[in-house]
Amino acid sequence: MRETKTTCPYCGVGCGVVARVEGSVVSVEGDATHPANAGRLCVKGASLAQTIGLEGRLLYPQLDGQAVSWPQALTAAGERLRAIIDAYGPQAVAFYASGQLLTEDYYAANKLMKGFIGAGNIDTNSRLCMSSAVTGYKRAFGADVVPCSYEDVERSDLVILVGSNAAWAHPVLYQRLVQAKQRRPQMKVVVIDPRRTATCDIADCHLAISPGTDGGLFVGLLRALAQAGVARMDYADASAALTAAEGWTVARVAAFCGLSEGEVQAFYAQFIAAPRAITLYTMGINQSSSGSDKCNAIINVHLASGQFGREGCGPFSLTGQPNAMGGREVGGLATMLAAHMNFEPADLARVARFWGTERLAQTPGLMAVDLFTAIGRGDVKAVWIMGTNPAVSLPDSHAVSQALAACPLVIVSEVAAETDTSHYADIRFPALAWGEKNGTVTNSERRISRQRPFLPPPGEARADWWIIAQVAGKLGFAEAFGWQHPHEVFSEHAALSGFENHGQRAFDISGLASLTRAQWDALAPVRWPVSRGEGKWDLHRGWRTDGRLRMVPVTPQTMQARSEPLYPLILNSGRVRDQWHTMTRTGSVPLLMQHIAQPMVEISPQDAAHYTIQHGGLARISSPRGVMVARVAVSDTQRPGSLFTPMHWNDGFARQGKVNNLVAPTVDPHSGQPESKQTAVRIAPWQPLWQGELLSRAPVMLPRHLHWWRKAAPGLHHLTLCGERLIQSALLAWCQRQGWQIQVASLGDTWHLLAWHDGRLMLGFWSSRTLPDVDVSLILRAFDEAPQALAERHALLGGRDLARPAVGKIVCSCFSVGEKTIVDAIERQGCATTEALGERLKCGTNCGSCLPELKALLACAERRAAIL
Repeated sequence: MRETKTTCPYCGVGCGVVARVEGSVVSVEGDATHPANAGRLCVKGASLAQTIGLEGRLLYPQLDGQAVSWPQALTAAGERLRAIIDAYGPQAVAFYASGQLLTEDYYAANKLMKGFIGAGNIDTNSRLCMSSAVTGYKRAFGADVVPCSYEDVERSDLVILVGSNAAWAHPVLYQRLVQAKQRRPQMKVVVIDPRRTATCDIADCHLAISPGTDGGLFVGLLRALAQAGVARMDYADASAALTAAEGWTVARVAAFCGLSEGEVQAFYAQFIAAPRAITLYTMGINQSSSGSDKCNAIINVHLASGQFGREGCGPFSLTGQPNAMGGREVGGLATMLAAHMNFEPADLARVARFWGTERLAQTPGLMAVDLFTAIGRGDVKAVWIMGTNPAVSLPDSHAVSQALAACPLVIVSEVAAETDTSHYADIRFPALAWGEKNGTVTNSERRISRQRPFLPPPGEARADWWIIAQVAGKLGFAEAFGWQHPHEVFSEHAALSGFENHGQRAFDISGLASLTRAQWDALAPVRWPVSRGEGKWDLHRGWRTDGRLRMVPVTPQTMQARSEPLYPLILNSGRVRDQWHTMTRTGSVPLLMQHIAQPMVEISPQDAAHYTIQHGGLARISSPRGVMVARVAVSDTQRPGSLFTPMHWNDGFARQGKVNNLVAPTVDPHSGQPESKQTAVRIAPWQPLWQGELLSRAPVMLPRHLHWWRKAAPGLHHLTLCGERLIQSALLAWCQRQGWQIQVASLGDTWHLLAWHDGRLMLGFWSSRTLPDVDVSLILRAFDEAPQALAERHALLGGRDLARPAVGKIVCSCFSVGEKTIVDAIERQGCATTEALGERLKCGTNCGSCLPELKALLACAERRAAIL
């Protein structure tokens, strides 16, 4: 058995993973020696071994839809790029990269685009999640410096989570916080979020602010610090920042944020009194038309209060992707140069000398939203997209798709054979996936970890850095891209960070530049800076020309989205617990489909009643740009006037499931980050004629008018279907043409069908007016081993074993424990605590992500018992 230590490819927590290979079997567990997670994994990380199959992989280069050799694909890419550059100039070419790339891949892409093609047009999907945080840090510190660690979270006295559902988006870090609070009950936790999310489970206070008003709350806190006489003024622009905050009284903040004055005053008093305070923030802050100012409003209060640069203190932006930080280090954003250097004369000259180029881009390039707008206009005529799916993830997805369809040259480097974006590709490069890649990533606390390969490259898949270097060679730049191993790329990146630095730039890992390949292979997780010893890294100094930290004057803004009679609700989009980005990896894992299996929309009971929306029913959500269909979840955790829906579903998993079809391309003027958290929409119930579940061994020819959602099932095709026209006769006829034996049951609105061949179940279909409550585990067992007894076949035709109680909606994905099973254990078996439920059912005993939901079910049962 081979054992390899590597790093999880999901969120920015950066958990260590141990992968074990025995024959053809791969298993994973948390790395107990990794400082980020100490052995703990969330359910996504624990399921990584189920994502490494080759089904759906892109394994060979493709040119104009045909499989070709690597020399053919690379030559075509070089010739077509060169023709566009020669005809229209370097600004007609762009790269769009991803926080899924390793640092070495990112470095190669940035070097080719900015250093040798000669334009700044390389941006990344990190623009969609982290660029406002970057802007905030750079304005305050003069550099993109995250000044906190995970230990600071555990050691703080007051932990503020704002715009962050860490329980679902950063579950392992959240569990570290949970355990810290258990060890130190005096620790206080405040959650600031329009929704009552799973993160509120441990909150001492939940401030349910109006959407987009976070900036007012923190500007008011700055004023409160000044009023209390504890605001420090020894920062650049401190007086201007305090002057901008003067009018933000408690009363004004309360009115602006939709809170009571008592709530605001209590929060301010708590912050002022806390010996140590830390603020964790992420997409709810960043994804805003004033996200940069919100970040600086948070940083301002930490600087002014002295809650900065000490243990347990600071403004801590949590990255959303495994290597968003690494991309920022190498200059993967269009507004950065390389190694945290900027488009300033001294930095430009320095990087040009280091790379030995006379073609270095002299100005920033196009940021993500502007980049795809420029493609749509025809200004950018070639785009190379690496490891991301902008046709799903960017706002105004229809416009993005139209731009890609019209673009003369689209190159895609990808793991998956089919994505919404690769549909438009002229050239497809097969890239390595997790388990095959070799390089480094940097997590939210600046910790560099190794991603090590434990599987051989499948087919003709190659590393992204290698593909980039080969294309660079075809463009005539082979000498500057002559690396033979990712260690050489890393060494060059590390050397650039220390080149003519002498402690003047915050990002410095030059101490790692001289590692041998063996030392790099064995590199243990390490936080930067790791310099050669020149200068002293001090959080209390700024990396600006005057060497001072800066407070940024902030005037709070409301969201750009405006509700109106035609679009009266505000839609918030975000992550769900068990899915990741556009589901290219997680969507193939049945375990991860159990918790939330299709697009959903969360709505308050008041709004549900007003719009006649039923829990469990279907609804259409629309904006001026598009429409999506989602399953309804009525919940009192949702603020009236607002909706929530996940951002993961795409054209491969749902018809009309893309939330970004609705979102306007409104961006922050400083960071270019879209306002993805607030979109004005309307909602209406949709009651199709029928709904059904279809499972089959082979794809079924279905009418185009059907609405569908695809779910992962081992070796099967599983679709949830609905429609306004009946398909029973068409489906029956199709099965008969296959020569299959048919069983049909029909009663009222229900119509069920089983199709058999040589004693094997080939297809099952269960339909009714509303979504039928079928036992999918029973059905999957029947496909695996067909039931022989007549009673078992009747149960299968009915979709449920009546002798076996229904488990309900899955709450604990790790152990497939359903809501009905949990409620039964609470009400009938006396399980009154999460510990008792864990002992009885195992739920909540692995990754802990389901614990907030278990507590909610316990509280609901307690309320019911009190009423009775």
